[in-house]
Amino acid sequence: MNWTHFHLALNHLPVVGVPFVAIIFLIALRRRDIAWQRLALWGFVVLFAVSLAAKFTGDFAHEQVVMWPEFDHDLMHVHEEASDQAVTAIFLLGLVSGIALFLSRGGRSLPKWAIATVLVLALASAALLVRTANLGGEIRHPEIRPGFKPPVVEQS
Repeated sequence: MNWTHFHLALNHLPVVGVPFVAIIFLIALRRRDIAWQRLALWGFVVLFAVSLAAKFTGDFAHEQVVMWPEFDHDLMHVHEEASDQAVTAIFLLGLVSGIALFLSRGGRSLPKWAIATVLVLALASAALLVRTANLGGEIRHPEIRPGFKPPVVEQS
């Protein structure tokens, strides 16, 4: 497994994981299940760590693909900027989740501000992660780029 493969494997986890953990968090809130609420918060903290690892492996992946023919540096730059935004959002999600975990220790309920903040940050993180993943896909998949027209194949 090389850095590009590792980057591609890692970056799928937060893209799928954040919405999945957000759903678990919402169900736990509805059921007033503090243990599951805390589990979801831990999930957000772990997903931040995975996102950070995906971000760092992206730099190594970039070095491996930069010399490929038809490599589009502009697409890579847009993907990297989107990645910075997504990692910032999920960092804030992980930070607020960690604070909420600290404040809810000993069986205490989560502060209402923490619940609202985690939900907003989870939604923002999910949206930014999906955008980043899509932009990353466009680097090697021209068929998903806006305005793509398949080549005309002449039949003989």
